[in-house]
Amino acid sequence: MNNLTVKDHSVSGEEFQLVFDEVLKMYKTEPQPSLDKLPSYYESEDYISHTDTQRNLFEKIYHWVRSYMLSKKMTLVLQHTKSDGKKVLDIGCGTGDFLAMAQKYKWEVTGIEPDAQARKIAAEKTTTEIHTNDWLAEIPDHSFDAITMWHVLEHVPNLEEQIATLKRIIKPNGTIFIAVPNFNSHDASHYKEFWAAYDVPRHLWHFSQNAIKGLFQKENLKVVKVLPMKFDAYYVSLLSEKHKTGKMNPVKGFYRGFVSNFKAITTSEYSSLIYVIKND
Repeated sequence: MNNLTVKDHSVSGEEFQLVFDEVLKMYKTEPQPSLDKLPSYYESEDYISHTDTQRNLFEKIYHWVRSYMLSKKMTLVLQHTKSDGKKVLDIGCGTGDFLAMAQKYKWEVTGIEPDAQARKIAAEKTTTEIHTNDWLAEIPDHSFDAITMWHVLEHVPNLEEQIATLKRIIKPNGTIFIAVPNFNSHDASHYKEFWAAYDVPRHLWHFSQNAIKGLFQKENLKVVKVLPMKFDAYYVSLLSEKHKTGKMNPVKGFYRGFVSNFKAITTSEYSSLIYVIKND
């Protein structure tokens, strides 16, 4: 795989390199911002996962899809978690919508979110304290029946350390749910350096299916199911069109999203994937 030069279209306008790891079969963003500087790359009103704003049609569609997917995610968690397991940790919980959904199902919820504004909104929705990343190290071993990271793993600075922590805090026979973009999808191949899901430097890592399976296998965590996130192909393609041409083109974006999902019927390489991972 060739390395790529990708621009930060959301905040800084800076360029970063995607360097391919032949062993893990994934890309790494280089240079990676320091831990002190990294938060500054999230300081944008356009960073939609940290707000509940609906300023335009695009944002309204985003939030409608997010609401629809919440019930799908909850159903998935219920299907793959033991019936007596009711403790869930959502890492990178954003504005707390998934936690609020889990509470409706009588789950005991815990959230971690680095962004102060999103953390405040999530706490109000759930009437639960939402923690910062530092709290992760304080969690006792084997604390949770389920851990979710919905489009979060690609953001964490210390990847293998994070996965080792997930292994430590998940209960025996517990389940981890990871959603990440997939650079082997058709929309990624089509848009190349303009593919919006590269989202440098906020996305520090860029995964293939082999990469996720290999990384978690190191901690004796097994991927037992891989599921598509079909809406992501449309959302990402719309943004990619804007990156490529300078303007939103709904017709081209939706067409490319449709083509990507159609091709993935035979390849299983959807724009984003959910991995269901069991602690053996």
